[in-house]
Amino acid sequence: MKYAKEISRRRTFAIISHPDAGKTTLTEKFLLFGGAIQTAGAVKSNKIKKHATSDFMEIERQRGISVATSVMTFEYKNFLINLLDTPGHKDFAEDTYRTLTAVDSVVLVVDSVNGVEEQTRRLMEVCRMRNTPVIVFINKMDRDGKNRFDLLEEIEKELKIQLHPMTWPINNGKDFKGVYNLDAKSLLLFTANTKATEEDSFIIENLNEKILDEKIGEKDAETLREDVELIDGVYGKLKTEDYLAGKTAPVFFGSAINNFGVKELLDTFIKIAPEPQDRETTKRVVDVDEDKLSGFVFKIHANLDPRHRDRIAFIRICSGRFERNTYYHHVRLNKDFRFSNPYSFLARSKDIIEDAYPGDVVGLFDTGNFKIGDTLTEGEDFYFTGIPSFSPEIFKELVNKDPMKTKQLEKGIAQLTDEGVAQLFTQFGGNKKIIGCVGELQFEVIQYRLLHEYGAACEFRVLPFYKACWLTSNDEKKLDDFLRFKQQNSARDKDEHPVYLAQSEWFLNTEITNNPDIQFQFTSEIHK
Repeated sequence: MKYAKEISRRRTFAIISHPDAGKTTLTEKFLLFGGAIQTAGAVKSNKIKKHATSDFMEIERQRGISVATSVMTFEYKNFLINLLDTPGHKDFAEDTYRTLTAVDSVVLVVDSVNGVEEQTRRLMEVCRMRNTPVIVFINKMDRDGKNRFDLLEEIEKELKIQLHPMTWPINNGKDFKGVYNLDAKSLLLFTANTKATEEDSFIIENLNEKILDEKIGEKDAETLREDVELIDGVYGKLKTEDYLAGKTAPVFFGSAINNFGVKELLDTFIKIAPEPQDRETTKRVVDVDEDKLSGFVFKIHANLDPRHRDRIAFIRICSGRFERNTYYHHVRLNKDFRFSNPYSFLARSKDIIEDAYPGDVVGLFDTGNFKIGDTLTEGEDFYFTGIPSFSPEIFKELVNKDPMKTKQLEKGIAQLTDEGVAQLFTQFGGNKKIIGCVGELQFEVIQYRLLHEYGAACEFRVLPFYKACWLTSNDEKKLDDFLRFKQQNSARDKDEHPVYLAQSEWFLNTEITNNPDIQFQFTSEIHK
């Protein structure tokens, strides 16, 4: 319990949502409250006037979307908050899935106009795999959207999670007047295009008081009274233990762009969100209170600063105290490394830190020693489990357009796939490089970054594959024979694991039936 005080004041969470739900805007409002930034950027209709703080890659600024997870650290009311802003675009879902392994809780942003969307469902499935505690922020209440009760019903049904309203809206769209805080029993009034301040908030213990009619009008006051009575009857008080177990999600309504309803969320978050948690490894459970350091790499980003060819490995500290200029054991390489410039981040700006504690995310300058899933310890050998690699859905051959730049291309594609932007397969018995991605946009990003960061021009040829399956078997000979007979459809991933590339569902089912001694898996856990 040496570091109990430091651990207890840390909160590490990710913001997740479908694209355009307002996630990056909400991130910036949190940073404003924490005093980490003074003015917010604005991303409007995919044309970035003043780019959002957390979208630092050139391609993100051009398109107005987040394609890589950004890590930001800020203080709020004596809590140290590590916030991970994830890509919303489905083509970059894998980066988001891995990020969810590095956090203790999640804020899910839902657009009140569009409700639950495809990517929202996929992200919630990942949260449910780990029973990650979730807080829901229903955004864009100042736009004409769905009825508030219908919206709650839709979220509960679609995402299979019980909700618990913490604030309640008074109308929406052009008639939006504000929110009533059910817990603090206070009314926060909304005025379009202005930022909510303490002066806009009124304590109203008893909703039958006349002041409510004066502030929002008799009709809306009556509706609010009825709504609150109904909500109190149905939901009662929030059980924090149900939230922490991932069974119940507290819900807040607001408008991130107007900074409205955000403070209420943040104040509740620091009260109820979990402290850093214990973690499973291949050998044992690592207790967050242990004295010895352990942590795992969940993200790698090359060329964070285009002026310097830097590569940063993001590590989540799980136990002990990380100290600058101290040697730590790299389990996979069985070597000791020390880090003279460990960073904490506020999107693009980096600050060198002296130490870090469980829950913190630290950026380590990397010369190519790290892969996603690597573990640092003080000597013990184990890996943290549960970091997934998913089967890609689109496969293309990487074709070099400039033979003079072969070295640059190979280095670039190795680094980019180390980052987890895509998966790299090498055809069995040959040298054909196959890139597997979840979506088309990833190929654009790879092509763009190879050219602008490594000076290597490439193109992609579509391949007729439908799924990648990782192969395991207790019978080595049968596995070797299968790979040899199916050379055209066999490959190895970056870690030399055998992979079968199926042309269709029919081919895949046929091979599974014909080869009962071989296991075909659609996800590969980076460390089993």
